[in-house]
Amino acid sequence: MTPITYISFALLTLILVSLDIWQTRGGKVTIKKAAIWSLIWFALAFLFAASIYLFWDVYAPGSEYSAHNASIAFTTGYLLEKSLSVDNLFVFAIIFHQYLVPEHLRPRALLWGVIGALLLRAVMIAVGAQLLAQYHWVLYLFALFLIWTGIQLARDKGEESVNPLPERLIRRWIPVSETFSGNALTVIEQGRRVATPMFIVIAVIAFMDVMFALDSIPAIFAVTREPFLVLAANVFALLGLRSLYFVLQGMMDKFIYLKPALSFIMVFIGIKMMLVGTDWEIPTLWSLMVLLATMTIAIVASMIKQRKQTPEIATNAE
Repeated sequence: MTPITYISFALLTLILVSLDIWQTRGGKVTIKKAAIWSLIWFALAFLFAASIYLFWDVYAPGSEYSAHNASIAFTTGYLLEKSLSVDNLFVFAIIFHQYLVPEHLRPRALLWGVIGALLLRAVMIAVGAQLLAQYHWVLYLFALFLIWTGIQLARDKGEESVNPLPERLIRRWIPVSETFSGNALTVIEQGRRVATPMFIVIAVIAFMDVMFALDSIPAIFAVTREPFLVLAANVFALLGLRSLYFVLQGMMDKFIYLKPALSFIMVFIGIKMMLVGTDWEIPTLWSLMVLLATMTIAIVASMIKQRKQTPEIATNAE
């Protein structure tokens, strides 16, 4: 992969982030608008997959991947990252509730949190790629970590808690004001500059997203070890996360089978990672089919369960 490819993709990312800022200007995001933009972000991701198929020789001259394999790897990685990132939305909702973030400030808080996560994930991907290139056994550590995390997720009781480490670190070194001041991260109070609660919210969002990345980045390395495809899949998955949050924020409690589905996906990807390079290696296309089937079953089952519960609630109310 040439430096020009990475530079061009960085410029594309800046353009897409600017587009995301523009479409959420004013701080008011309706469900209809968020749904439309969620579809737009999905379409852009698949348009990029098509560009990989058509121009892979330009992106990565001399690559071991064929254009077909590269486009399939990106699509699978994107859908994997997207499905795993849905769990982030529940954490975002908890963070906003915990810090009493006003509705009109939430789009900007999510934006800066996602930008921070993009930068930190880029570093993690670069480090992970180097480790896998030099030490193949690291792949098995990633696999065991994914399987363990999937089992822990299945056992999770759903307590609504957010790791307070970022807040503790910020408050230790920086004075923090008591109230929000619009989108400002810092303000002047009594002649000194202090951080606002918005600064803490953004730091917590970015931190929690990186914690999720400890699961998702090893998972996508099971799909492809091409750093550019891993980075691109993460970027497109994160860019549409804000719009998806505003679509799902009123329906999060209805997806009751989401965690079991994510748990299964993580264990499956962990097993796939363990089998890389063996006679039993699972093809990427199969992984894509398993991923789509699992999420579809989880969503349909959740909808059926919700419909069954609604009449029961109405009967009990009478």
